[in-house]
Amino acid sequence: MEAVILVGLQGAGKSTLCKDRFFATHVRVNLDMLRTRHRERRLVAVRAETGAAFVVDNTNPTRAERAVYIQVAKAAGFRVVGYYFQSRVEDCKRPNEGRPLGQQVPLKGLLGTAGRLELPARGEGFDELYYVRADDAGGFVVEGWADDVR
Repeated sequence: MEAVILVGLQGAGKSTLCKDRFFATHVRVNLDMLRTRHRERRLVAVRAETGAAFVVDNTNPTRAERAVYIQVAKAAGFRVVGYYFQSRVEDCKRPNEGRPLGQQVPLKGLLGTAGRLELPARGEGFDELYYVRADDAGGFVVEGWADDVR
């Protein structure tokens, strides 16, 4: 049983990695699709109750926002894995501008998320953490977290 929590700015590639790595094995939990926190939390609760893997594909910039998912997952005996997307606002602007007009995040929103972003830490309840960065070929490089000694 695994819960995956993605952390990063809008346009950093979270949804792309989610589709590439987790589409066939985890249910995607995403506020953009579910529209309300109530629906989102219900879906997480059902996945946890049934022991079914899920991935939270939101920005999850703060410890408090991540704690909601981590607490539910840990209480159900899940292994919790985090993926932190290393990115700068400048790097995220172009992919964001390439989205359909109704799905673009205003620059103010991107800057707001960047201002609230707190690096994830194992002490939050993560069993594993990974850094994710874009590579030159349009893919991703995923590396173990620096303090993840195994």
